[in-house]
Amino acid sequence: MNQKMLKLENLLRFHTICRQLPSLGQGRAPGQWRRVCSSGYPAWTAPLVSPPWPRDALLRAAFSQYRLLVTKKEGKPRKPPSSLSKSRKEVEAWLGMTVAEMARAMDKDIDCVYEALLNTAVDVDALEASSPLDEGCIKEVIRKTGMKLKWSKLKQDKVRENKDAVRRPPADPALLTPRSPVVTIMGHVDHGKTTLLDKLRQTQVAAGEAGGITQHLGAFLVSLPSGDKITFLDTPGHAAFSAMRARGAHVTDIVILVVAADDGVMKQTVESIRHARDARVPIVLAINKCDKAEADPERVRKELLAYEVVCEDYGGDVQSVDISALTGSNLTALAEATIALAEMLELKADPCGPVEGTVVESFTDKGRGPVTTAIIQRGTLRKGSILVAGKCWAKVRSMFDENGKVLSEACPSMPVGIIGWRDLPSAGEEILEVESETRAREVVDWRKYEQEQEKNKDDLKIIEEKRKEHQEAHRKDRDQYGSLHWKERSYLKYQAKKEHKVFRPKEKVERDSNVLPIIIKGDVDGSVEAILDLVDTYDASHECKLDLVHFGVGDITENDVNLAGTFGGVIYGFNVNASNAIQQSAAKKQVKIKLHKIIYRLVEDLQEELSIRLPCIVEEHPVGEASILATFSVTEGKKKVPVAGCRVHKGQLEKRKKFKLIRNGHVIWKGSLTSLKHHKDDVSVIKTGMDCGLSLDEENIEFKVGDEMVCYEEKEILAKTSWDPGF
Repeated sequence: MNQKMLKLENLLRFHTICRQLPSLGQGRAPGQWRRVCSSGYPAWTAPLVSPPWPRDALLRAAFSQYRLLVTKKEGKPRKPPSSLSKSRKEVEAWLGMTVAEMARAMDKDIDCVYEALLNTAVDVDALEASSPLDEGCIKEVIRKTGMKLKWSKLKQDKVRENKDAVRRPPADPALLTPRSPVVTIMGHVDHGKTTLLDKLRQTQVAAGEAGGITQHLGAFLVSLPSGDKITFLDTPGHAAFSAMRARGAHVTDIVILVVAADDGVMKQTVESIRHARDARVPIVLAINKCDKAEADPERVRKELLAYEVVCEDYGGDVQSVDISALTGSNLTALAEATIALAEMLELKADPCGPVEGTVVESFTDKGRGPVTTAIIQRGTLRKGSILVAGKCWAKVRSMFDENGKVLSEACPSMPVGIIGWRDLPSAGEEILEVESETRAREVVDWRKYEQEQEKNKDDLKIIEEKRKEHQEAHRKDRDQYGSLHWKERSYLKYQAKKEHKVFRPKEKVERDSNVLPIIIKGDVDGSVEAILDLVDTYDASHECKLDLVHFGVGDITENDVNLAGTFGGVIYGFNVNASNAIQQSAAKKQVKIKLHKIIYRLVEDLQEELSIRLPCIVEEHPVGEASILATFSVTEGKKKVPVAGCRVHKGQLEKRKKFKLIRNGHVIWKGSLTSLKHHKDDVSVIKTGMDCGLSLDEENIEFKVGDEMVCYEEKEILAKTSWDPGF
């Protein structure tokens, strides 16, 4: 403050001296110096001088004060501008970082990232907090926020080490012990596969199948009279269960191909042969239904030659046995042929060490939770073992066989039901035993992390493709509007927006009616998989869009009903239940629940539901036909109305129905009549053989002799979807 006051005082002194210079030039000397500063500042008074001051002395004094001010001003250190004094913040970034990670690295809100990407080629509306950013987006955000970019290594490089569990190396052949063969029975639907297994097990499996067809993958251990044991996998033969058959072929040692002697080689027979070839599994041919009068086993063997299945009778290596599963004829020979082939294969396994196996089927039981049916391939499974399958793990609480009997252990080749899973693994997953629950969680976490990384890579590819699309669109807009005046540019953009206007509520309802949202619930994972495979074959989206909202294993729950109510969808249940409370809740929310036990009934129901949402087809049904014999006109007021004189030669003409005028085979008019007269009387019906005069509701139509008038009625018929699932 003292420095400022001193500076002001010196300036006032210099100003006072400069004001006295003109009077000195005229030879006048002031009698005294005036007070020149205001009352708001400290006053300073020049000393009184009686003699006149020389001019040169005053100038020297003035310049002396000026030099003093300049010297003091230059001697002060200059302060740098405040903007330059602040250093820019350094942000550490890596490729693939998400929007949320970018905001945290900048110490900003997520909205700051969105704002920085506005008016760029990036679709900000499609970005989420978990969306990864590419290099261009990261640079743009850093540039617009005024920060400094520092690239770091990819975040993936800093991540944890591989914690996955893998199969053990092959065991020492000296430690291997013989095991029972795993045999899969495959073939076309209704060729007697389950009946054959029923006879082998001396049970009634077929009697419990809905609709007489197998719809699950069953695993059974069969003890033969000879003392040998065989693990049988019974696969469905229906066309919808192709994935189940493929999975059965890849966990088996031998395939028994069942072909009906009266039907011969069918579509699923050929598919079963292909699955066996892909899995490199030997085949034993069982020609069933040989007890029928129309049976022809030789025809079956000849037909199979076209698919490279050569029986021993024709010089090949495939054993063939003629059987009758219904009467039990020759089943012993089939079992002996299977055991002989197994001995040739010398099937062995390691019964020691951690367990390895495969999930054959999985489902959710109301009292036991997630349950899996598995085939043990190595090691011995015991209660308390820790297992990992896919992204699920279990501590085995209990084990049971196909009859529900509790087991204490399960050796290689044994089918076993496992209880204790935390989540439900998918059918076909590999089962591995680990040493502890902590290790199991590590494996599951690692597999989930790997899946997330794969998803991020896919998302990056999609974002890059979208970015290129937006850049191309931006370039086209720039080329299109760049040379125009801003008024013309605004008008053209307004016109473009009008073309993409939002649907009105009525139009939106009509649009949504062509979409069928569905929720699928099944009893086991394999059934759901089969239904989803069928949904994937849907190819009639141009008629009605099929939208799969949710799918899962287990009974229908309140969450399923709420989800269906939100989307206006239909719930399809396969071999599952819906309690009374669930059904009442669905009725209140107007949600359809459709339960089925046979898969092709479910598909037929789905086809009907799709057909309901299609617009009705209008068909024309002729009521009567008449020929025009003469034309004339009548005067009504000031108008002349053309009239046709007709004779009905088929059916009858009804005035309230619709009509069309046909000339030379072409329809030139459709509409209604304004009058129909017989002689001079107005009538509503003209029957066959009668003459009449008629006029149309359109005056510009001219009649000609020889034209045909057809009376018809329109009937609406429900359309049928063109989707054909293939069976």
